[in-house]
Amino acid sequence: MSSVARVRSALRESVSGLPPAFWWLWTSTLINRLGGFVYTFMAIYLTVERGYSASYAGLVAALFGLGGVLASLVGGVLTDRWGRRPTMFTAQAGTALAVAVLGFVTHPVAIAGVAAVVGFVNNASRPAVQAMLADLVPAEDRVRAFALNYWAINLGFAVSTVLAGFVAEYSYLAGFLGEAALTMACAVVVFLRLPETRPERAAEDKGRREDEVGLRTVARDGRFMAVVGLSFLVALVFQEAQVGLPITMGRAGFSPADYGSAIALNGVLIVVLQLPLTRFIQHRSPGRLLVLSSLLAGYGLGLTAFADSMAVLLMTITVWTLAEMVNAPTQTGLVVQLSPVRGRGRYQGVYGLSWSAAALVAPLMAGAMIDHLGAGWLWGSCAVLGTVAGAGYGIVLRTAKGAGEPGPASRGSASVPAPRPPEGAGLPGTRAPSP
Repeated sequence: MSSVARVRSALRESVSGLPPAFWWLWTSTLINRLGGFVYTFMAIYLTVERGYSASYAGLVAALFGLGGVLASLVGGVLTDRWGRRPTMFTAQAGTALAVAVLGFVTHPVAIAGVAAVVGFVNNASRPAVQAMLADLVPAEDRVRAFALNYWAINLGFAVSTVLAGFVAEYSYLAGFLGEAALTMACAVVVFLRLPETRPERAAEDKGRREDEVGLRTVARDGRFMAVVGLSFLVALVFQEAQVGLPITMGRAGFSPADYGSAIALNGVLIVVLQLPLTRFIQHRSPGRLLVLSSLLAGYGLGLTAFADSMAVLLMTITVWTLAEMVNAPTQTGLVVQLSPVRGRGRYQGVYGLSWSAAALVAPLMAGAMIDHLGAGWLWGSCAVLGTVAGAGYGIVLRTAKGAGEPGPASRGSASVPAPRPPEGAGLPGTRAPSP
């Protein structure tokens, strides 16, 4: 078989067999990420365009993260109680409105307040997205499905960062409004095409409390909460790439277009390598993969301290991007394994809390360290955090079998019924389209 034929065969195996509704979810994710402007360029917008300090930029990004912390829990509860589809639609429509407003406000207090609102509504949909994906896809295909969804995120990211970098040199407002328009388009796709997948309660369970899998259940799940804590450390490392890197490059004299082109490498590598890499890792020990990805992330970002040229920067981005490609589907698949069916929204919300909390802490950490100690201390701390997280995963997830066992709340979980399509919304044919 020729190399071209092998690539085609591998691609077919990577995308085949998934339900049509998954591809509508994939499409909505892609549309959403094509508009990824605000968070990527907010630090440069505030420090270069508006002239604020790195500490203020860190504060605004932290308020964005604070909104995400609250949204992770609220979105998780709404996902289980209200439903996946209405939670996603409301959150995405709200995000479109808030992002548009953020483009027009100029007072520092107003910018900070609206950024917190954007952080809340933007993150409120994430537990619903992850829960719906787990509902739609059989267990044996979930790592592949999460990898494909992550691939869509980064395909959109790779395109948007390059284009937005050049847009930012002419009009930041156009970037804000462009993201608002694409986020609203994503909400329309959700409303018209996605089914509701929240499991129906059996007749004998109608009299029981709706929230029998509550947040206390999640908090008492020791192994799961340990994974959440370790995820926070890894997320803290990755968040520095979003916050500290643009400030570091801006102070070193790089332009917004330089940063957009450099960070786009992250998305390009994921688009090119995520699917073949997922085929390699999907049946391997989650514990070992998470140890490896933590170390690569920590030391990849740590090497930024020595990056004095674009070539070295691109090398460091390559290292921590490999970590991201291993971590994302492995970590998300592990969370689903540890979650009960009827508590998926809450479990995903608490897991999302680790990333939202990191988005709150990382900007403050980056701004303070860069202003008072220098960027080298920031990147050195990333190496330390990656080492600690890797050691923690090695202890908590000793074997693949142990990592795959569900938490205590999972026992006795009901199976998920076939999803209900929204009224008046037809789904595509039974053959899943290729991405």
